[in-house]
Amino acid sequence: MTTPDFTLERNAYGQLVLTSPTGDRHIGIVPVRAFPIAAPDEGIALVNAEGHEVGWIDSVASLPPALGQLVDEELASREFVPEIEQIVEVSSFACPSTWQVVTSRGQAAVVLKGEEDIRRLSQTRLMIADTHGIQYLIRDIGKLDRHSRKLLDRFL
Repeated sequence: MTTPDFTLERNAYGQLVLTSPTGDRHIGIVPVRAFPIAAPDEGIALVNAEGHEVGWIDSVASLPPALGQLVDEELASREFVPEIEQIVEVSSFACPSTWQVVTSRGQAAVVLKGEEDIRRLSQTRLMIADTHGIQYLIRDIGKLDRHSRKLLDRFL
C-alpha cells in the first residue's frame, strides 16, 4: 500500500476535494479511468472542473482503504455499464431489433439499430450500444451459454 502525495476528501456538497502537496485545493474532482475495460482499477486520472489532470492513481488497490473506497464510490456513481450475462431472445435478425437480455443489473430490453452498434474490443470482448445511449459489455463471449452465443453469432 502506498500513500499518495495528495489528500482527497468529500466536502459538504458531496464534491471531491483534492489538496496537493503544496496546499492547492481543487474542488469538484472527477476520477477518470485510463483503461475502463481492459484495466479498470489501474491508471486513474483525477481531473479538476476545468478538465486538467491534477492527480494520478496507479492502482486503486495500492491506496489506503478509506481513500480507495472514496474513489470507488465516485467511479460507481458516474459509470453505468451493465454486463450482458445472457441473451434470452431477439425480435428479429434484421436491424433494428430488440434483444431481451439478462445483465449484471437485471433484465433489460436492448434496442439495436444496426450491426455497427456492436463493437469488438478484443477477440472475446464486445461493447453494445443501444438506441438509448446505454453501453452494454459482454466481457467474454465464450462464457455465454450456447443459446446466447448462437443468437449473437447471427449479428457478428
